[in-house]
Amino acid sequence: MNQSGFLPRADLQRLIDRLRREHADCLGPQVRDEAIVFASLERAEQLPFGYLDRQRPGSYRLEFGDSERAFAWANGPQALKPLVFEPEQPMWHSVRDPDGSLQFHPVPAKPSSLAVIGVRACDLAALALQDAHFLEEPGDPWYAARREGLFLVAVHCTHPAETCFCASTGDGPSCGAGFDLALHELDEGFIVEVGSDAGQAVFEALQTLPVAPGQRAAAEAQQARAAEVQQRRLPAPARLAELMQAATDPHWEEVAERCLSCGNCTAVCPSCFCHRHAETPALDPSRSGHARVWDSCFSAAHSLLHGRPLRAQTAQRYRQWLTHKLAGWQVQYGRIGCVGCGRCISWCPVGIDLTAEVDAILGEVHD
Repeated sequence: MNQSGFLPRADLQRLIDRLRREHADCLGPQVRDEAIVFASLERAEQLPFGYLDRQRPGSYRLEFGDSERAFAWANGPQALKPLVFEPEQPMWHSVRDPDGSLQFHPVPAKPSSLAVIGVRACDLAALALQDAHFLEEPGDPWYAARREGLFLVAVHCTHPAETCFCASTGDGPSCGAGFDLALHELDEGFIVEVGSDAGQAVFEALQTLPVAPGQRAAAEAQQARAAEVQQRRLPAPARLAELMQAATDPHWEEVAERCLSCGNCTAVCPSCFCHRHAETPALDPSRSGHARVWDSCFSAAHSLLHGRPLRAQTAQRYRQWLTHKLAGWQVQYGRIGCVGCGRCISWCPVGIDLTAEVDAILGEVHD
């Protein structure tokens, strides 16, 4: 679908109202605790108009300026992952009957209806990776229920952060697919693009104006600039596959001297899906629960086998994360697991730069 129209900035509330009528809730980016996160959105004024983000290795800061735009920032720490792959998902609960026998009851998947405004191209690409994992047969019913009810309004990114490198992975800054509606933000309003049948219905209700040639040209120019200003990059997938040849490279130990194994990078990564299973005992001794909870391959316990960790050292964990995401995923999912959002760089407490570490390791492979 390639139908589009122009929505004046003053009419943005009409889009929000329409989404709230059709869905149980509408989320949009808002400033909370000095970061931009998704929260329930009722009024256009709640969006982060005038805010810019300044990101670099180990640093995320918001600045308020005189911009009239609501989406002149790159990304926040949250992404879409928590909305479909919940940090803690109850799976079943058990009940002990009076005769001492145990009965197990699965937790049913509940249909949901949620609209999200402000989704970036990198997060659409990450969601497609999550889909490939959780919707593969037999599929995850809880993920599938939330995913089916998700209506996505994407925004083409015009202000990438210093840490962004989505242009080199082919995942941005423009939104190519996976959205219901997509917005090009201009000073005077938004070019609205249709990406699905559900998006078409909302688009028709908006009664947009025709897009002027100058508006289309301005949108294309700012997308080109957003790609050109990105300084970081990842090599081509074929080159990244060579990381598998670097298992004994001494650079892993050098990274480990800086890495805290805190798991921040995997928590903010929009495509990571490591998890573990945990029992959740109740105060009532006759009842207990079982849940799937987020985990990280940077945790020593994540590699436990018969009570002993396979990857006891930080160097082994960093190697596992990087080689799996950039090389192993190509075999599993047909592409690398990184979408170039740069969150792992910004939110690393010690500022480890994934792109720099890749260049160092691959350079040593060919020395």
